[in-house]
Amino acid sequence: MSRTLFRTRIKFCGMTRAGDVRLASELGADAVGFVFADGSPRRVHAAEARAMRNALAPLVDAVAVLRDNDADEVRDVVKQVRPTLLQFHGDEDDAFCRGFGVPYVKAIGMGNTLVADAVALQVRFPAAAAFLFDSHGDGVDGGSGRGFDWSRIPSGLVKPVILAGGIGAHNVFDAILHTLPWGVDVSSGIEASPGIKDGDRMREFVEEVRRADCHVAPDIEAGTATAAKANGIRK
Repeated sequence: MSRTLFRTRIKFCGMTRAGDVRLASELGADAVGFVFADGSPRRVHAAEARAMRNALAPLVDAVAVLRDNDADEVRDVVKQVRPTLLQFHGDEDDAFCRGFGVPYVKAIGMGNTLVADAVALQVRFPAAAAFLFDSHGDGVDGGSGRGFDWSRIPSGLVKPVILAGGIGAHNVFDAILHTLPWGVDVSSGIEASPGIKDGDRMREFVEEVRRADCHVAPDIEAGTATAAKANGIRK
């Protein structure tokens, strides 16, 4: 997807405490994620996520992160938590993902040996609102803090791209300049321990994203001006 906007969206994932949810909102995060995947050290139950959701500020999205949960459990999460988005990390197909009346993001595991190209992904998941690229796969779970080669992200996607996997304040600036994503998704990179967020790391991460946006925006403006000039349009 071509980058045409000036602001990278930020999602803080793996929330387990209401105070961290509140701080994420105050720092300017666009979304927070609650993990319902079995086996995750950040897993919460629907009732816990519902209580934490009350700490969200207006205009901040709640995202339910799932991995091969059964349909009844997903429906319970939707009913209790009222997420804005569902984020699927397992082997779910498009019909399953779109079957709950909530827009969904499909996570693609870049730890897998083979990753489908852009056309194949969009054919396989036509209803996906976005694709999230993470390092999970081949025995590595999401939220591990492990990165992947950003050049492996398929080019030519028409849906928004969200970058995850091994990013933190130390490298998100470079990640944004290299991939120009719609958004970035961080969990372990802002933690003191699994599920326990570190306020200073959260703040530093946001600052680095905004610093990257300040570098990207002039390049976009220059490119737009060049294209306009080539087409005889005055700017």
